[in-house]
Amino acid sequence: MASAIQKITLSSARDIPFNKLVLSQSNVRRVKAGVSIEEMAESIARRGLIQSLHVRPVLDADGAETGMFEVPAGGRRYRALELLVKQKRLAKTATVPCVIGDANSDILVDEVSLVENMERAPLHPLDQFRAFQAMRDKGMTEEAIAAAFFVSVTVVKQRLRLTSVSPTLLEIYADDGMTLEQLMAFTVSPDHARQEQVWDAIKDSWQKEPYQIRRMLTETAIRASDKRAVFIGIEAYEAAGGVVLRDLFQSDDGGWLQDPTLLDRLVAEKLKTTADQIAEEGWKWIEVAVSFPYGHDHGLRELSAIAVDLTDEERATREALREEYDRIEAEYSEADELPDAIDQRLGEIEQALEAFENRSVSYNQADIAIAGAFVSLDADGSLSIDRGYVRAEDEPQAEPDGEASGGDQPDTPAVQRAVITIGGKPAEPGDDEEDGIKPLPERLVIELTAHRTLALRNTLAEHPHVAMTMLLHKLLSDTFIHTNASGCLEANVRHIFFSAQSEELKDSPSAQAVNDRHERWGDHIPADDQALWAWLTDLDDGTRLELLALCVSYGVNALFERPNPYSGSGVSQHGLDVRLAQADRLARATGMDMVAAGWKPTVSNYLGRVTKPRILEAVREGAGERAAQLIDHMKKGDMAKEAERLLADSGWLPEPLRLASINGDQSGPDDQADTEADTALPDFLTEDGEDEDTDEDEVQHAVAAE
Repeated sequence: MASAIQKITLSSARDIPFNKLVLSQSNVRRVKAGVSIEEMAESIARRGLIQSLHVRPVLDADGAETGMFEVPAGGRRYRALELLVKQKRLAKTATVPCVIGDANSDILVDEVSLVENMERAPLHPLDQFRAFQAMRDKGMTEEAIAAAFFVSVTVVKQRLRLTSVSPTLLEIYADDGMTLEQLMAFTVSPDHARQEQVWDAIKDSWQKEPYQIRRMLTETAIRASDKRAVFIGIEAYEAAGGVVLRDLFQSDDGGWLQDPTLLDRLVAEKLKTTADQIAEEGWKWIEVAVSFPYGHDHGLRELSAIAVDLTDEERATREALREEYDRIEAEYSEADELPDAIDQRLGEIEQALEAFENRSVSYNQADIAIAGAFVSLDADGSLSIDRGYVRAEDEPQAEPDGEASGGDQPDTPAVQRAVITIGGKPAEPGDDEEDGIKPLPERLVIELTAHRTLALRNTLAEHPHVAMTMLLHKLLSDTFIHTNASGCLEANVRHIFFSAQSEELKDSPSAQAVNDRHERWGDHIPADDQALWAWLTDLDDGTRLELLALCVSYGVNALFERPNPYSGSGVSQHGLDVRLAQADRLARATGMDMVAAGWKPTVSNYLGRVTKPRILEAVREGAGERAAQLIDHMKKGDMAKEAERLLADSGWLPEPLRLASINGDQSGPDDQADTEADTALPDFLTEDGEDEDTDEDEVQHAVAAE
């Protein structure tokens, strides 16, 4: 027969007057830790005694109860009650809820005191955070919560911020899946999806320190210490609707600005306002940017400024500041460290004296008319204005005393003029008097081949049969021949974008045709994958070929780029040669002609970008030798403009746009370009007889006027 389970009996509880309680000498707590006695007393005064005391009757020598009770468990609560009695806030006879243990129990009172402290489970930090959140949701302010728990408002804000982390991450933290420091790092962003994305990216990585989490969460934001933010000011940014996210757990230098687009707009508007004010001074040009690259003023002549004289009052002020500075230095010359007030005063004097050194300057009004200024930001966010720079093309030109007629040039050493770029576009090069033909600039070749690539795309899209042949050629080569060079067609198909292009490219006939074709088909192609498959299945062969040609055309890459002699990124010299050769073959197969595609030599797309010998070579090939001779004496700018007129309908193309012949020679313009193109010249340049002896100054003036 099974024995009955012995039932336990709990100690009884009753209220005992405080003056009948004494602290047990067996209480194990000797070292103060955690909440202070004063704070606990205030808590009891606010909320009452939440936990009762554990007591045992005090026995006399005969084992009889004396009416007093010792407190082995709850010593800090007893001391807090004792403090309230001393402060006259609690009566000595006030009753205290107590649990009374058996004075004759076999369990030592020391064990009771020890286990009462050891078995106490600390509250998980997340539970505390959520409790704070619940109190705030029920109407308590952050200040009231801080006062109730004797902590600072900042601590309350920090703990409340932790509850703003994604619930998914809070559960991971509750299960000890991340540290409190990691959880704190996630509070720099309110975006729960981004928080979870970052955690998924780093949770299995060795690099998941809090600083790494903060960096990933703020990589699209802008530091408040960024010079743009300093220039605008946080107040102005927030007034415009911008959001600043701050880290409550460590120094963040003012936080992160969450709207870079808004900040850039505010910076641009403020810089533009400054530029407008400077423009009223009469400068010819003003360049505005947040920052300019190193050497942006290379090739520009800096004007000599004239410092504005000081008034008598300003001179007296400057001398007084210098005397004060010298007196303070002499007085504290033996001191190891300056007092804060004295050090601050010396700094103020230095700034005032520096302002005198950097006082306003003036420029000659005639110089202002040909010069400009740069407006940007310094590294500390202050406004930087650099006035008085003259571009080469704005330099005053001395009137020539008379130059030798014909093509003879003075025997002077060649000078390579620097190329000046303004706003990302190269400025017009200076006159280049070299007789030799130099290679075309690399950027120009890239831009020209961009024109050709776009024209090839347009033409290929109009020849589905050629597109099919080209695609099959590429696929078969990759499958059976395993050629290393990718060639002219990127058969992924991957849309090739142009790293360098002229502004007119987007308005070219080829670009318009490509865009129109894309928009026309885009209205019909289903967005759903299965619907697209079914739609293609029902198309006739002609429509399928037309779509194939369209898609294949986006992979055409006939761009020139600098070969990379090393393995890795880029294209090798062999790969570049294959690409350009295939581009020529594609042009022949489609009958593509750059002239028919709408390309004409202009000052902006070619003639103003090359040297004078190159311009003369182009006119000689496109308009004839006589036309070249009649403009070879001109200044560079006038020569380029006249060459544009002469070559307008000539069909002339620069080397990168010509179709190479089978034997490797590049075909030039039509044969008639080798004859005298008199009909393309002004009348005064085509007259015979005595006009050939016309004074050169008159000819130059007439050509410039034309």
